[in-house]
Amino acid sequence: MGRTRDAGCVAAGVMIGAGACYCVYRLTWGRDESEKIWDDKESSDGAETGVETEKRAQAKPGVVVTARVEADSMAKAEVCLGVKSGPDVKVETHSGAQSGGGLEAKAKALFSTLKEQASAKMGRAGRVGLGSGTRTLAPSLPCPGGRGGGCHPTRARAGGKASGKPKGKPKSKSTKPPAAAWPARRVKFNFPYKIDDILGATDLQKVLNILERSNDPFIQEVALVTLGNNAAYTFNQNAIRELGGVPIIAKMIKTKDPIIREKAYNALNNLSVIAENQGKIKTYISQVCDDTVICRLDSAVQMAGLRLLTNMTVTNHYQHLLSYSFPDFFALLFLGNHFTKIQIMKLIINFTENPAMTRELLGSKVPSELISLFNKERDREILLNILTIFENINDNIKSEGFASSRKEFSRSSLFFLFKESGVCVKKIKALANHSDLVVKVKVLKVLTKL
Repeated sequence: MGRTRDAGCVAAGVMIGAGACYCVYRLTWGRDESEKIWDDKESSDGAETGVETEKRAQAKPGVVVTARVEADSMAKAEVCLGVKSGPDVKVETHSGAQSGGGLEAKAKALFSTLKEQASAKMGRAGRVGLGSGTRTLAPSLPCPGGRGGGCHPTRARAGGKASGKPKGKPKSKSTKPPAAAWPARRVKFNFPYKIDDILGATDLQKVLNILERSNDPFIQEVALVTLGNNAAYTFNQNAIRELGGVPIIAKMIKTKDPIIREKAYNALNNLSVIAENQGKIKTYISQVCDDTVICRLDSAVQMAGLRLLTNMTVTNHYQHLLSYSFPDFFALLFLGNHFTKIQIMKLIINFTENPAMTRELLGSKVPSELISLFNKERDREILLNILTIFENINDNIKSEGFASSRKEFSRSSLFFLFKESGVCVKKIKALANHSDLVVKVKVLKVLTKL
């Protein structure tokens, strides 16, 4: 009975030891298996080393072999703890069989079976790593991101090992339609100069040639801005005129694009500073006036056109070309916003300073609401400009003798509004107590001339 009990204890110890070894294997080496599954050569080397260890143990009895694979982790080495060679094992088994009977032999056989299963699983891991380490795309599938339908070559690791680990997330297949489905984009012209470059005559000629030959609105806009900036300098104002640039720029005011017309007006406005260029621009002044009146109210095109007309009427040479548009100017004076009102007033002041234009101004039909411009709630600049207009017209009426020509003008004319109705004079007298000192001085000056 004593021997049987000892054999049972030994068997139980062997079973517990085998279970502990298997748990250590699952918790250590098995966890690293997923990371080493792609390294085919290291795993296969480990399998080959295990096979060579078993052969060496069978071929050389009496020699203790420490089965340790350098490529595996330290936990894996604990599984293969000092396996003794054949004769010692036989002696121990034989002595155990003599002392403990068949039960201890069965426990030993069970432990050997578990060790063989672990070795077999280790060999399978090496084979899986070898088979799945090198992945290839099917020839019928296009490579994501590849050009011309080809695929990117596989990048090999150092030492000839093919890396099976993906280094990043695979690129998702593009959802964009093919290039043929997109509309063809117009390539913008590479303009040879910056818009703020100060150019010489040769470069100005190139810009004028580009403007004349191009139908691209983008190129036209850049060329006009470049010419307008260069026209701010006196030497380039003469150069552009001598190169025939005024007709080329003026041609752009016929386009339907409001941006192109605005840039053309700005360029002509800078050129109109000198009298020689005004002689060239006067040919187009009627067209500019018509476009300015009928275009969208308070737009950038309208403001650019009004600035050009104001510059062209600083002198008395070309004012008569615009006399037919006086009623339209007074209508814009009433309808426009603050900035349009200011610009229109500057234009009308130019006419009022020329006594020869007095009759046309007095006979112009004006809206009766124009009297509201004399309201003390108005902006200071508007009040000063409208008082200047009234002062100049009043002086011209006296100097030209129009005071006795009342029958010439209708009740809707500027003459009736300013002189006959008496409403305008009352409004001016009400401004005598204005809080702004400059406005008060201007009012007193006008009242002394009545």
